[in-house]
Amino acid sequence: MIAAPTSIPSPPPEWSQFDIPLGWLHNILPFVPADQVLTIHVYALAILSGIIVALIIVNQRLTKRGAEPGIIIDVSLWGIALGIIGARLWHVFTHPDDYFGPGKDLIKILYVWEGGVAIFGTLLGGALGFWIGCRLAGLRFLSVADAVAPALLIAQALGRLGNYFNQELFGLPTDLPWGLKIDRPNAAIPSGLGDDVLFHPTFLYEMIWNLAGALIIIFLIENSVKFVKSTPWNDGWPSIAKRYQGVVTDQNRLFSILGLPSIRLTRRPQWQWGKTFGLYLIWYGIGRSWFESIRLDPSETFLGIRSNVWGALAAILLGIIIIVVQTRRHPGVEPSPYLPGREWKDPALVDSEDTYSDSDDLGDEAKVPATSGSTRKS
Repeated sequence: MIAAPTSIPSPPPEWSQFDIPLGWLHNILPFVPADQVLTIHVYALAILSGIIVALIIVNQRLTKRGAEPGIIIDVSLWGIALGIIGARLWHVFTHPDDYFGPGKDLIKILYVWEGGVAIFGTLLGGALGFWIGCRLAGLRFLSVADAVAPALLIAQALGRLGNYFNQELFGLPTDLPWGLKIDRPNAAIPSGLGDDVLFHPTFLYEMIWNLAGALIIIFLIENSVKFVKSTPWNDGWPSIAKRYQGVVTDQNRLFSILGLPSIRLTRRPQWQWGKTFGLYLIWYGIGRSWFESIRLDPSETFLGIRSNVWGALAAILLGIIIIVVQTRRHPGVEPSPYLPGREWKDPALVDSEDTYSDSDDLGDEAKVPATSGSTRKS
């Protein structure tokens, strides 16, 4: 009989980064030292993977609303850059003892790869960056915010893996079977605690909370879910290489083959105008206010409450205000993710009247219109 695990092990410290030798470049580029290495931090990879996954999700959500495919890349360049700056500054100012004072090295403020970015700084800086990007691209800021909301929760969940590899931001001591082992010495552990003491894996709690929030927003709040009877597997299998014309979509072919019900999502139009983003703020704020309260790492406090808890409470309040105000201001359906007069037109749907054909060169003698549409007007 296999015994149930009594704790969650932390990865060895050397797993938090790995080196790629670049000395071979010395023969090609003499200015590169023969012993040069490129250090890759897992924390940075976790954040990068979250950004990439989020961009894919946001692009799909915006495109479905009628936005130009890939437009989120242009917008996100501003959002990501200012978001990272804001995240780092928030962390630095809420953990001043780590960077300021005797014996501290100010240059470490720039060492983002060592850990230390704060989501509330990301939201402030990222919001400013996305607003700038949206203005330049002609997009409605709140439409983009709605598209970003569940993707941001997924990105945050992936980013928390970096905290796990860095063995940081864990919670209070616990004797629960999923307690987290932390290597000693660790500056965040108070003196007097034994080496066998386990801690709450707050990174895991937040990962689960964020992923659950993304699923709830997409499948239960933004959309109504309906299960549709699929074609039996023996009828569906021969057409697996073909495109279904019924209610069974490409994504649901596997359900059809297995004889399982297919899933149909119907968008609820009332969750627009920034209200989905308001839901994100409420959901994340509720979870973060608890996770932050049981974290062990030092933080600035105000009235005895950690600064990030205040940030979480502010997020909840802002989310409620957004939903209430936007519900009253915009009871109807959002017409487009674009600002008026800035709409994008799909080239594949452009009026064929604008299509040039060979008959245009025949002048008045052309009696037969072009097969692609009417002749062009000069």
